[in-house]
Amino acid sequence: MVRRISSKWAKTIALRRNKMVARYLPETSKMTAGSLKRMLDRYKMVYVKPDRGSYGIGVVRVEKNEAGYRYQAGRNIVKFRSFEALFGALRRLTRGKTYLVQRGIHLLRFRGNRFDLRVMTQLSPKRRWETTGIIGRAAAKGKIVTNYHNGGKIYTAETLLKPHVAKVDAKLRALARLGVQTGRSLRHSFPGISEIGLDIAMDKTLKPWILEVNTKPDPYIFLKHPNRAIFNKIRRYQSAR
Repeated sequence: MVRRISSKWAKTIALRRNKMVARYLPETSKMTAGSLKRMLDRYKMVYVKPDRGSYGIGVVRVEKNEAGYRYQAGRNIVKFRSFEALFGALRRLTRGKTYLVQRGIHLLRFRGNRFDLRVMTQLSPKRRWETTGIIGRAAAKGKIVTNYHNGGKIYTAETLLKPHVAKVDAKLRALARLGVQTGRSLRHSFPGISEIGLDIAMDKTLKPWILEVNTKPDPYIFLKHPNRAIFNKIRRYQSAR
């Protein structure tokens, strides 16, 4: 039975079937000239990302403004006067591979840097979904992705949320429940999965958005958490599979 689902698009389609989860998914389409232009016209900012891949590799932030268009890959920013020039450059950048275009969420910031949260949810030894850990990741200065492998810095979720959220514990409990709902929903389509790592962005209204769901999440990010019991529990649940 398949334990890892590599295609972001396949996971998106599966999660859309659950109305409770679907409302936390940013609009996402396979990238074509039509879908990219439509979403830029609507949202002004989107993310283009490979259908298969991890660690934030290949992710591009694309914006439409009064002067035209621009994209950012890593710290490199390129500007274009026309959509046709932008799309041509993106086609060369993506080299014919399947890419997705996702509504851009303006992430909350910590000390000026964008951040998101990793929510780890697993099947317990009793075969019940349980959120076993939540940790925060802030992007390196000037970068668009928060991944640790891409220069991001690890913080506790409490540290990142406290400047923005009045009741941090209540917000974390809500995110833990969202993790459980997502795990149950995805397992309906992919019965072999037993753990997921949700990448969750919080917008300025404090609504959580599921940017991505990993079905083989890296547990070692939780070694950076000051509470070692969280990592130990994650590993114990992994060993019980």
